[in-house]
This record gives sequence, structure tokens and C-alpha cells, in this order.
Amino acid sequence: MENFKIDVDADGIALITFDVPGRSMNTLTSSVMAEIPQWIDKVKGDDAIKGVVLTSGKTSGFCAGADLGDMADGMLGGADLQAAYDAGWKLNGALRALETCGKPVAAAINGLALGGGLELTLACHYRVVEDDPKIQLGLPEIKVGLFPGGGGTQRLTRLIGVQAAMMAMSEGKSFRPNDAKGAGIVHEIVAKGGSVEAARAWIKGGGKAQQPWDDKGFKLPGGGPYHPAGVQNFLVGNAMLRKQSYGNYPAVINLMKAVYEGVQLPMDAALRVETRYFIKTLMTPQARGMIRSLFLSKQELDKGAVRPKDVPPSDPKKVTVLGAGMMGAGIAYVNALAGIQTILIDRDQEAADKGKAHVEELLKKRLSRGQLAQDKYDALLASVVATTDYDHIKGSDLVIEAVFENREIKAEVTRRAEAQLTPGAVFGSNTSTLPITGLAEASVRPEDFIGIHFFSPVDKMMLVEIIMGAKTGQVALAKSLDYVMKIKKTPIVVNDGRGFYTSRCFGTYVAEGMAMLEEGYAPALIDNIGRATGMPRGPLEMHDDVALDLSVKIAKQTAHDLGDAYSPLPGSEIVRKMVEDLGRYGRKNGKGFYDYDTKPKTLWKGLSELATVQINDSTPEMVEDQKRRLLFRQAVEVARCWEEGVIDDPREADVGAILAWGFAPWTGGPITYIDQYGLKAFVEQADAYAAKYGKRFSPPKLLRDMAAKGETFYGRFAGTKAAA
Repeated sequence: MENFKIDVDADGIALITFDVPGRSMNTLTSSVMAEIPQWIDKVKGDDAIKGVVLTSGKTSGFCAGADLGDMADGMLGGADLQAAYDAGWKLNGALRALETCGKPVAAAINGLALGGGLELTLACHYRVVEDDPKIQLGLPEIKVGLFPGGGGTQRLTRLIGVQAAMMAMSEGKSFRPNDAKGAGIVHEIVAKGGSVEAARAWIKGGGKAQQPWDDKGFKLPGGGPYHPAGVQNFLVGNAMLRKQSYGNYPAVINLMKAVYEGVQLPMDAALRVETRYFIKTLMTPQARGMIRSLFLSKQELDKGAVRPKDVPPSDPKKVTVLGAGMMGAGIAYVNALAGIQTILIDRDQEAADKGKAHVEELLKKRLSRGQLAQDKYDALLASVVATTDYDHIKGSDLVIEAVFENREIKAEVTRRAEAQLTPGAVFGSNTSTLPITGLAEASVRPEDFIGIHFFSPVDKMMLVEIIMGAKTGQVALAKSLDYVMKIKKTPIVVNDGRGFYTSRCFGTYVAEGMAMLEEGYAPALIDNIGRATGMPRGPLEMHDDVALDLSVKIAKQTAHDLGDAYSPLPGSEIVRKMVEDLGRYGRKNGKGFYDYDTKPKTLWKGLSELATVQINDSTPEMVEDQKRRLLFRQAVEVARCWEEGVIDDPREADVGAILAWGFAPWTGGPITYIDQYGLKAFVEQADAYAAKYGKRFSPPKLLRDMAAKGETFYGRFAGTKAAA
């Protein structure tokens, strides 16, 4: 076997070390899946083996779960339903054989165990985890449109009860070692490096070779569906899952079905129920789209799939951030975590110190959670220097400008910073809307000027949008991508244009909500429909989040830049009155479309004086149509960006949309949404919306041409962008 090594000691305890060659992290590849039954058969059939300790040979972790690309190919690669089921049952059947092998099996968990990795340990009779705050244990499959398919729905539920298990699986929750012990997922926590010996000690001490659920007297914690207490878990849980998913995710529904049916059956039958629902979920368009975008494509982009391959790698050691507001301070924080010396500059020392204080606050959270040792915390905080002195820029590999969205201010700091830079250093603007080519006019080195657009809050948002100006060079692009990968964010590369890709397309969602408001839809109805599409918030809520006064400022700047070509967005006059006449700026000052002085927030009652409500009631048909309207408006804009050359890679378009503005993840992203809807049907529906709501819905020529030829975006454009 190439993935597992077996060493039997004098006590007859077999140490099975899981170590996939050539990979930094263990995953359940097809090769691993094929070998698991082999070593299980050896354990069962070799009388010299009295017990088993399963551990990892990697320092990076125990096992990160299934190799989803490999798994999907194996289960869906031209297979019929029976063949897909048989492929899916292989792991479940093997793990059932492990836990019924008649010999005690202990898992020595010396690193993270997620998804199938945790499921592998759950099939062991005893679980020891090392006391390391970096270790995570969990079943996160729901985040890519699936649910646990290696026995997790049945074993975790029988360990910790229906309510706790359903919450953990439906949220994709990860547990730190102490939390996992408290929840009953692991049996013992030991010091780092001590898990194998502790597992051996359990076996030597008479460890029982039987799972709790195989004992005739086993009772499900909290009760099952027909238990007076247990029934509430399913009645209430069903409603909670509907509230959480709005019915958009088959995985959530099938997860509940697998648990509901499975806990009423013996384990062998329960595992077959799980496999059946798992394969059914895997075959849905939602799962296929989410796996491709949120796992495969994201992984490719994280590894530099779109980096120019003829530029040598770079490693930024010193970065300057201009502007110490929440955005600039957030950038300084992620720099520090990546081991990058950071100069944080603002107009006065008080502002610069305030920015560093935010870095300190974020680092203290990690310290309090045990994720940082005190000496590491001290070193990271010391790596950020707050100052007003531009002389500190000298020696920087990269400067990131994060000042106000004002062209004149940005031009001034660009000139001052560039005077300190050595040749080859990159200047990046964090602007969210202003065209990079225009901002680069203030630069004496436009080939090294690029857009590096972060999203707020920087410590939580995982995307960075790299924007190429008309004169930006490939070296600057490569260095910017190297930087983004070093701070462990996901990069996408787009070309220049007002609003670029993310801000421009996100704005259509907010604007369409404003159009609905002008049409007389009740504000509550607009936001409820928005959330029901799968977006993280309704259009009015999101408008409050990004700040109404910012919308007004951007509108004025755009009107100034475009002159007679400027066309006001729907509802812009409503927003202007709210900001300039009433001082309602959004969430940041507690007053926007919502009032935030109470919890939960409430809709502002005065809104009806600015927008008369004419549509207060809904029907299922109307809700579905308006949900589609909100998704179509965004998708049409994405197609326009494609036709205009702003974006040209389906992976970047889909991953960027989901990570940047929360485009409904169940769709797999706007390009996958268009492809799965069907280009011909999409164009017809968009034309119908254009006739009803205006030309903003009119499909671009690219879509019409592709529809006529029966093409898809992934079929026509996948792989056209050069890979590293």
C-alpha cells in the first residue's frame, strides 16, 4: 500500500500511519479509498494483531476529507444510479467493517480531521486528540452542497444526539479539541505528540472493541422521532432548516431525511440510507455547481491558476498601507499574520495609532482563544509600525493605498509614496469603484500600478480582486498575486472599468431592490424575497451595510466623470433625501432603511413617506418570479462584464461573485447559474424582464450568440486563461 504503513509492536498493536505521498495534506483519494478495505482485511485476518492505532504521518493534519474532484469523477463519471450508489457505498461499507472487526481500534488525532477525515475516526472505538488550538474537527460538507456520506450522519447523531448533531452538520461547524471533548465527539485530550501512546494505553488497558450503537441496550441520546422529547428535534429542526436554507439547498433537506430515517434503523441499514441520500444529493445541479466553484475552482485560484507563468516567484517581506481606517487596519492585520512587516501610515499619529489599536484588538482575540502564544502575539504586534512619516516606506515591496474614495486624495498619496519606492516595487490601490487606469495617471510608473481590492471586514472576507489598468505589467500582476496568496486570500484578476467586476455587479442587486421600492413593493417584502434567493441579506439591508452616504458619494463622482452619459440608478433620489435631508447613513450611524437602536433592527417607519407601498401581499408565484428577477439582474450584468472584457474566466466570475458579495452559493455562481438555466431559456426570460422592467435586463450580444449556437460558458471558455 502506498498511502498506509503498518507497524506491529511486541504487544500486537498495529500502528497504521496514514500518509498520502506527494501531498501536503492527507485526503481521501480514490487510491486511499481502495486501500482502506485492504488494511481492514489484514487487521481482521491477522491473529497477531490484537488492536489498532490509526494516526497521520503528516504534520499538517490527520485528514482534510474527501478529494471532491476525484470523488465526483468516480461516482458520476458516466455512471448510472446503481453504479454511483455502489461507488458511494465503498467507504461506508469499509468503515462499518472496521468498527465490527472484533478488535479495538483507536484514532490518534494529531491534526485537523474534517469531513471524511473525521468520519474515519468516528468508525474507531476510541478517539484521542492532541491539545493544539490549530486542530479542527468537523463535518463541513454542507458548505459545498453536500452532507456527510461516510457514516457521519449516523455515528455523530448516535454519539451526541439529534439536535446537537444536526446543528453541527447543517452549519458545517468545526470544533476545537476542548469543545469536541465537551460535546462527546472525542474521548480524551492529550499533550501535543502524545496521542499515539495514549491510544496504545487505551488498548492495553482493555479497550472495548464495540461501538455504543452495537450494544443491545443502546439508546439514542435525547430520543428519536417517536420519543416525547426527540420528536421536537424534528418538528422544530425542520422549521429551522427551512428558515436557514429557504429550500435552496437539497443537501440540507436530504441531511434531515437521512438522520430521521437512519436513527430508526440498525446501523447497517442506516448507513445504506445515508448513502442513498448522499448520492441523490451529489447528483443535483446545486451540489455539482458548488463543488466546482467553492472547492475545485477556489482551490485552483488559491494556488495561482491565473498567475503569469513566465514571471519568477516573489516573496513580499515589507508592505506599506496608506490609510489606517478599518480597511487599512484590516489589511495590516492580515499582513502581520502572514509574517509581513507592515508600515501603517495616516495623516496624523492619532489616526495611525487608532488603526494599530484595531490590529491589536484582533490579535488579542486570537491570543484569548489560544490560537497565538504570548511571544508570537508580541512579535506580530511589533511587526506593524504606525506612523505619519512617508520615509518609512523605503524598502517596501508593495504599497497598498486605502484612503478615501476621492481621486485627488488618492493622487496626492500616490505621488508621495512613489517618491520613496525602489524600482520594481508595486503600488496597489484598494479603490472599490474608481477606474485604475485613471488613478494611474498620477503615477510615474504605471506599469507597476495595479488595483488590489479588499473586502470588509478584511479579517473575515476571503476574496481579493486584482484589477489590471491599461498599462499594468505582467510582473506587477504576478507580484500582486504572490502577495495575495501569501496572506491566504483567494485572488481573482479582472480588467479595468468603473466598479470593476464585484462592485459593479453587486450594485445591481442593491439597485434592483431600490427599483422594487419605487414600484411600490413593501420594504419587508423586498428584503424577504432577497434573502429567499439565497443572498446573505435583502437589498435594503445590504444597502444599509455598505452605507447610504457612500452610495451618494459614488453617484456624484460617477455623474461628474460621465457627464451627459450618466443615468441615475433607480431609487437614487430616495437615498439622496435620506442622506442629505435626514442624516440617515445606514448601519454605521444606526439610521438607514432600518433603525438599529433596538434589537432586532426594525424598518424605518418614515420610509413610507418617501416610497408609497402598493404591493404588500405575495403569492408563491410572485415570490418565485421576483427571486428570479433579482438573480437575473446580477447575472445579466456579469454577462455584460464578460462581453466588455472585464472578466474572462468562469472560475473567477463564479468564485468572485460568491465570495465578494454573496451571490446565492447554491447556484454555484452567476456563470454556472446561466449555464444550468440554459442559455436559450435565460435569454428568453431576460428579454421578458427587459420588456417589463427596462433595458437593464436586455441580454448582451454575447449571450444571444451563445444561445443561438447552444453553447455554455464553461464549455466555451474553461481553460482559455493561461495557467501557472
